[in-house]
Amino acid sequence: EVYFKNLSKQKQKEVMEKNGNNHKLRVCVATCNRADYSKLAPIMFGIKAEPQFFELDVVVLGSHLIDDYGNTYRMIEQDDFDIHTRLHTIVRGEDEAAMVESVGLALVKLPDVLNRLKPDIMIVHGDRFDALALATSAALMNIRILHIEGGEVSGTIDDSIRHAITKLAHYHVCCTRSAEQHLIAMCEDHDRILLAGCPSYDKLLSAKNKDYMGIIRIWLGEDVKTRDYIVALQHPVTTDIKHSIKMFELTLDALISFNKRTLVLFPNVDAGDKEMVRVMRKKGIEHHPNFRAVKHVPFDQFIQLVAHAGCMIGNSSCGVREVGAFGTPVINLGTRQTGRETGTCLLNYFNFLMVLRLQCYFQLNSFFFSYHSSKIYGDGNAVPRILKFLKSIDLKEPLQKKFCFPPVKDNISQDIDHILETQSALAVDLGGTNLRVAIVSMKGEIVKKYTQLNPKTYEDRLQLILKMCVEAASEAVNVNCRILGVG
Repeated sequence: EVYFKNLSKQKQKEVMEKNGNNHKLRVCVATCNRADYSKLAPIMFGIKAEPQFFELDVVVLGSHLIDDYGNTYRMIEQDDFDIHTRLHTIVRGEDEAAMVESVGLALVKLPDVLNRLKPDIMIVHGDRFDALALATSAALMNIRILHIEGGEVSGTIDDSIRHAITKLAHYHVCCTRSAEQHLIAMCEDHDRILLAGCPSYDKLLSAKNKDYMGIIRIWLGEDVKTRDYIVALQHPVTTDIKHSIKMFELTLDALISFNKRTLVLFPNVDAGDKEMVRVMRKKGIEHHPNFRAVKHVPFDQFIQLVAHAGCMIGNSSCGVREVGAFGTPVINLGTRQTGRETGTCLLNYFNFLMVLRLQCYFQLNSFFFSYHSSKIYGDGNAVPRILKFLKSIDLKEPLQKKFCFPPVKDNISQDIDHILETQSALAVDLGGTNLRVAIVSMKGEIVKKYTQLNPKTYEDRLQLILKMCVEAASEAVNVNCRILGVG
């Protein structure tokens, strides 16, 4: 990276021409919500800072353009980016159908935009349903896709969407070594995978020592001290909406009883989000003296708030990823981030219904100190790596993806119909009152059957069934063992 930066402009141009990029790379960055913009913005700043290599087109869609979610497109304008296209793609509703309709609306509107912009490459982030529409449109229109944060594992439908985008994308930027290994296991070409770290870490790792008391006072009041407040951010779990709403209700009850100043952010646009907002209003959170309920906090300020909080509670990926860099304690609720790699400062609670109040109260009482920071998601140098990766893309390479399938041994398993038609089988039944083993002929007829009473313990059952199988196998000419039923 240092070598490339120190090259003269002429040398840099020669490197690009060698890789097939003898013109400026036209990059379209599409952002859908406040969360993905915090990851994409550092890349956008990097692209904008090198106009000799890149042309940047910014497309804004999704919840960025909705007042209920803070009209967050304004922060893109405040960062001095020209928004080339704004697409209203969110179909309002509280159920799964609204998300599907939103994807469909985006698919209807995006082709015209992409035909007009004609980007060389589109950068798509994450695992949101909006991002799935972006990747689908670009792939079908033969536009190269760079996917940020592929290969990770979390929970809910996000996992499926993230992996679907991975299969559509041509290039991958991942944040951790495990994510890189997952992408390779998913048959992606190793040469098109960059282990860069999380782009948001480029900003947040240098932010903690800046002036923060003014920001804390703006959002939480004049009388709040560091490590003496809570940040709460909880989203609906789209695969279990009712349970996640109930958990949110009990979380608010616990926070009310704890009687600490708390910053509560509104949930993002997902099935069930409106119901969560109704729960907030039912409990009077927006008017409670200890709570500050907000739709959006600019990322620069949000960094300071979580860095100096007593703890963070909820189920946002931010609590698992970004907050770990500061050592701020995190209580992660439910299954939304189940598979995420985490640092030492995070406690998970999955079965939280009846005991949430006591657990939360106990943990919060003991939480107001910091842990050692964790940097498993980045070292603060992701953007230079990504820019170098973009410059290395050879536009003359075939667009068609090639998957690197690992060698697979011949599959010796066969379906039971084939077994019964072609060869003898050893049929085993482990359930019921009796253990039964039968030798079945090629025609499906039972040649011989062995029956014993089913022992009470698991160990005795295994020993007996093995003994019966050995006895039957010694009499069978051509045995192919299959479990036909488990009772």
